[in-house]
Order: sequence, then C-alpha cells, then structure tokens
Amino acid sequence: MLAVDVACAALLLAIIAVSLLSNLLVLICFVHNPEIRKQAPALFILNLTFCNLLQSVSNMPLTLAGLLTSGQQQRGGGGGGLCQTAGFLDTFLTTNSMLTMAALSIDRWVAVVFPLSYHSRVRHRDAVAALGYTWAHSLCFSAAASGRSWVGYHHLYASCTVRCAKAKGGGLHFAVFTLVLHGLSFLLALVAMCVTYLKVLRVARFHCKRIDVITMQTLLLLVDIHPSVRQKCLDEQKQRRQRSSKKISTFIGTFVVCFTPYVITR
Repeated sequence: MLAVDVACAALLLAIIAVSLLSNLLVLICFVHNPEIRKQAPALFILNLTFCNLLQSVSNMPLTLAGLLTSGQQQRGGGGGGLCQTAGFLDTFLTTNSMLTMAALSIDRWVAVVFPLSYHSRVRHRDAVAALGYTWAHSLCFSAAASGRSWVGYHHLYASCTVRCAKAKGGGLHFAVFTLVLHGLSFLLALVAMCVTYLKVLRVARFHCKRIDVITMQTLLLLVDIHPSVRQKCLDEQKQRRQRSSKKISTFIGTFVVCFTPYVITR
C-alpha cells in the first residue's frame, strides 16, 4: 500500500472519530435540554446530526476499508449488496444534509425578518413538512440512481457511490442525472443560503446602526465619562458590526468547503 493511501486512511479515520464525537455531543445536548426540543429548528439540527452519524458509520468505514484493501472487498461479489446500500446512503444522506442546511437558513431568515410572528409562521408541523420534502427529494434521486445501476464501487473515490454505467448511452443519461441532482441539491441549497443570509445580514446591520446611534448619543451626553470607558464602548460597537458577518460567513463557508469537493469530483 502506498504512503499516500496510508495518509488518506489516517486522515479518514480521524474524520470518522471527530464526526462521531461531535454529533454524539449534539444528540446529548438535544436529549438533556428541553428548551432546545421545544423549538422547531431543533428538528432540522436533529435531522442533520442523524445524517452525519449515518454517513460516519456507513459509507466512511467502507471507504477506509477500500483504501486499506485497494477496493478488493467492495469489488468482490460478497460485498455487492453492502456496497449498493452504502452507495444509496451516500447519495441520500449527502443530498439530505444539503437541503437541511438550506431549510435552516430559511428558518433563520424568518426568525430575523419576522421576529414577532415567527412562532406562528414556523411551527413543529411546518418543520416536519420541510423535512418530509428533503427526505422525498433525496429518496427520489437515490432510488433513480439505484434503479439505473449507477450505484457501485468507484476506484477513484475508493468508496461505494454514484458512478457512470457502462451501458450504451449511459454516459449521456448519467451526465444529465448528475447535473439535475446537484443543481437541485447543492446549487439550490447554496442559492437559498446566500439569499436568506444576505437578507439576515441587512436586517442585522440595520439594527446595529440604530444601536450605534443610541450609543453615540449616550456617549456625547456623558461628558464626564472616562476615556477608557468611551473607547471600550466604541470597540464593542465595532465588534457588534462584525459579529453577524463572521457568523454568516462561517456558516456558508463551511457548507462550501464541505460539499464543493464532493460535488465537483462527481
């Protein structure tokens, strides 16, 4: 086995361990905090956590085995059924995760833009309906790929995933399927996140400006305030303006970093 395979296997093993630990911590917080369970967005977070956990215990261990055995186990007849299942879950869980993050961004947009009517607009049944769509959307594409025999072991990824069929004309059909799949999952989720968080950022900056005006008026009235206190208020003012931008950039940036390589390579 090549040194690069050993390095990739070690990295993948570390990712599996971190994924299991972090997502189990999220589940523990969900179980032990009744306030979190009362909120509708908790269902999106719970669904995303389960998707991550299933990915960590289904496809990722098989990918690790593929690296260590050069794919012999997955290519063999004995691992056919298991490989088909793992490839189906790979497409289903990845698509479901993308759409769930888009649903979270829409929920945050409603919460910020319509704060007074948020609880009447987003209820648990609304969250369940949104999750129902993400499941149906993901299942349709996963079932279509399995039905066309586009799920199996691919040596380039050392894993069981969606790959092009060898049948005549399969390449064109597979290309169309891939474009539609990622256009209605990755691209749709990315556009939804960018649009909703841009609106959230505008609202946040508007409120920050109002707070800044009140702060400056207060500082002007307090003529006897110590310079250090005045400077501290101005520093907090600056940090407040940057905080929302950093949070939104981190959320969207994480989505792009995690899913773009997966989508582009496929």
